Amino acid sequence: MEHIAATTAELLETDRTAGARRAAPAALRAVASLGRPALRHTSAAERSARMELLQVAAWILFDAERHRTSRRLSHRALALAGTLPDGDRSVEPLVLSVLCLQEEHLGRPAASLRISSSVLARRDLPGRVAAIFHVREARARARLGQGRRALRSLAAARELLADGPSGRDPSWTWWFDRSELDGHHGLALADLGDPDGAAALLHGAAAAGDAPAYRSLFSAELAGVLARAGAWRETDARLSGLVESVPDIGSARALGALARTARTIGHGARVPRALRDTGGYLTAALRAQTGRAHPAFRGIRRP
Repeated sequence: MEHIAATTAELLETDRTAGARRAAPAALRAVASLGRPALRHTSAAERSARMELLQVAAWILFDAERHRTSRRLSHRALALAGTLPDGDRSVEPLVLSVLCLQEEHLGRPAASLRISSSVLARRDLPGRVAAIFHVREARARARLGQGRRALRSLAAARELLADGPSGRDPSWTWWFDRSELDGHHGLALADLGDPDGAAALLHGAAAAGDAPAYRSLFSAELAGVLARAGAWRETDARLSGLVESVPDIGSARALGALARTARTIGHGARVPRALRDTGGYLTAALRAQTGRAHPAFRGIRRP
């Protein structure tokens, strides 16, 4: 059991510092090494450790855009959670939060909303867990065009976060802080057609120091918000600072967001020549990382 926990800790550290693209191969190896022993041969403590490793691997593969495998691992983790006493199942909501985020990311906000609503209907949720699912709910409602309800969910999350941590909050909620909330709030506003509000919040989230590697997503999404709003000068300034960092970006979701921005630039009207050049450099840098056949590059025009 100790080696499973140590492997999980190593995966978390690699994901935090280098990102999912670097952590994914190790995550797949770790899952393969687990095998599938009969439940009667494993203690509750070992099953709990296995569940945590599967959850971490599922998260990493989600951020690496390997969704089929990620979903399969999440469901394996949930199946293990169902065999554990209530006191050993504190990680189960984290598994559901990744599935919830994944459904929204893949364009299925109604499915995401069903998951978040089912968790929020539970009694006596720890405050920070409830805040996370209010954010998931808000993102889904924003995608569904339910603006007022999305904003109410975000307000509820912000109020719960302002209460500060409590002894009831699981240790895995460490990553949910003001910057995380601001980033998702900004993405919800972008979906609701408020690019100015979205840009302000995403700028703050992107500027937060010593953040997990996956939060490069917020900076990448900020460039996309600016481009879709036709703020060409601001887009160029943002992208110019990102092009050289593309090889170091560990989140495949962030690379996908940058590819969509390159597509927006390529199809934009009256785009300044300097920005078209920057878009060309960005496309070349992205293709060097992911290959020409990557789905994110469909429809990108050459500068």
